[in-house]
Amino acid sequence: MGKRDHFSFFFDQMLNKMAGVAAFLIAYLSVSISVAVILREFKIEIIWMFEVTEYSLLWLTFLAAPWVLRDESHIKMDLILSTFSPKKQAFLNSLTSLIGTIICLILAFFGFKVTWDYFQTGYFLHTVMAPPIYPILIVIPLGFLMLFIQFIRRTVKYYKEWRSF
Repeated sequence: MGKRDHFSFFFDQMLNKMAGVAAFLIAYLSVSISVAVILREFKIEIIWMFEVTEYSLLWLTFLAAPWVLRDESHIKMDLILSTFSPKKQAFLNSLTSLIGTIICLILAFFGFKVTWDYFQTGYFLHTVMAPPIYPILIVIPLGFLMLFIQFIRRTVKYYKEWRSF
């Protein structure tokens, strides 16, 4: 097995684990929201639950997105694309993947920069739980970094497909 195969295997395992955590968060959200609705009938409110729900939604989005992209499970607007030849489709998919690669690199860079600034300043959210903000936000640049890598893989895949015609 070559270095590229080892990297792909490791990367795919990381994406699977991230998707597993996202699935756990979905289960947590389902239970916690149901419990909150039931408890509201008894005039009982768990004040931190809404806040944790917000953070969980952020985390599950950025943990699952690279996995969804890898499996091509995202929503596609391919009405126009499907009218093109397979070669043109591969070229356009390669081009849009390259654009996605660039965008994700930029967003990962600035996401790390902002998160690092919050870490250095020790900024805390002014909410009920008052957590430091950087552990909540770190998932954004990490998610975009993983999307960046997956977009590179996708670009290469479609480029090879385009060149094979």
